[in-house]
Amino acid sequence: MLNELKQTSIEMRVNILECLYKIGSDYKGHPGPALSIADIVTCLYFKILNIDPKTPKWPDRDRVVLSKGHACPAIYVALAMKGYFDKSHLYTFRHIDSILQGHPDMRKTPGIDMTAGSLGNGLGAGTGIALAGKLDNKNYKTFVILGDGEMQEGLVWESAMTAGHYKLDNLIAIIDRNRWQSCDSVVCTIDIDPLAEKLKAFNWDVIEIDGHDIGQILESLSTKLYKKPLAIIANTIKGKGISFMEENNSWHQSSITKEQFELGVLELRKKEHI
Repeated sequence: MLNELKQTSIEMRVNILECLYKIGSDYKGHPGPALSIADIVTCLYFKILNIDPKTPKWPDRDRVVLSKGHACPAIYVALAMKGYFDKSHLYTFRHIDSILQGHPDMRKTPGIDMTAGSLGNGLGAGTGIALAGKLDNKNYKTFVILGDGEMQEGLVWESAMTAGHYKLDNLIAIIDRNRWQSCDSVVCTIDIDPLAEKLKAFNWDVIEIDGHDIGQILESLSTKLYKKPLAIIANTIKGKGISFMEENNSWHQSSITKEQFELGVLELRKKEHI
């Protein structure tokens, strides 16, 4: 199972690159943030989530809120690979009238549970969805993927306080801790440490993992032992999987040339045989 998911994560990255290359040089996506969450998204969509691509609005489905909405190519690729829509839509990403906009839109895209735009809003939406599940006696879980940069937002902490107060054990926040945000490192912008201690003070259970270790990701997402909302601090590498993108913040938002696409795919294909 672990090897199969590792191969799927490689295919995810290939498809992310292909999407951002084939949309054309006039359209810039966010390869760095999308690649940093590729392993997390792989584990969610191909192992953890209770979902049905044939019934995207199934009332009992697990929900995913991508709070760091600019990383949406990772989610779009997963949805296409799961059969929510044809893969050809990936090559219309960010185009006018495409079902795949630059931030997720629940009105346009099958499989998207919450629209995202301004950073910091996702945890509030996820808290509301999780609380509704409790009130309706539903067993679904709500997963919210946040960037570490948006942990600087005040609304995140209002939502964390609310979720902790209501002991929403059906809410899981996954913090993509790649230590970069759009213009600089997180620590140079506004340092968020001590992050785990802050979340615990808001009545959350907290675990810290390697966000690229499939085994650790699965274990953290699969546990049923928690009685509070769970925060998973996933330590990741921005641009993970492509050597010339890793830890290079110029790839936060960029277009991809033919040469870069081919070089990246070649590097990823070599990993399939390791």
